[in-house]
Amino acid sequence: MGIPQPAFYIFKCEQSSPPGMPKPSCVNENTRDLFQHLGQRLMEKGLIATVQPIRTSCLNRCQLGPVMLVEPGHHMYVELTKEKIDRIIDEHIIGGKVVEEYLIPEDFWDKAISPIEMMKMAGKA
Repeated sequence: MGIPQPAFYIFKCEQSSPPGMPKPSCVNENTRDLFQHLGQRLMEKGLIATVQPIRTSCLNRCQLGPVMLVEPGHHMYVELTKEKIDRIIDEHIIGGKVVEEYLIPEDFWDKAISPIEMMKMAGKA
């Protein structure tokens, strides 16, 4: 048997905007340790081999940050805190039930558009 692939990937935005930048930042003095908290909780629960936390740059939903994207499923969680991360791990990752009240609102996260449809919209296809 080979090494199993992860069941989940968690992409945590780690974008830090420079001072004076007009858009908000997912990482600031109050939120800079959220990725470490995520990794530590996954290790404590013995999940780090099947759940892969990944630091990523901007996920383009800055106004609702800090954010993280859970795959599979395109589940974008917003306005994260340590308590919310703990609940997401327990209920979504372990329990299989998406934590609906922490998800991004639909007006900020509508259905995906296929690449060919995007090209048509841009007049490139």
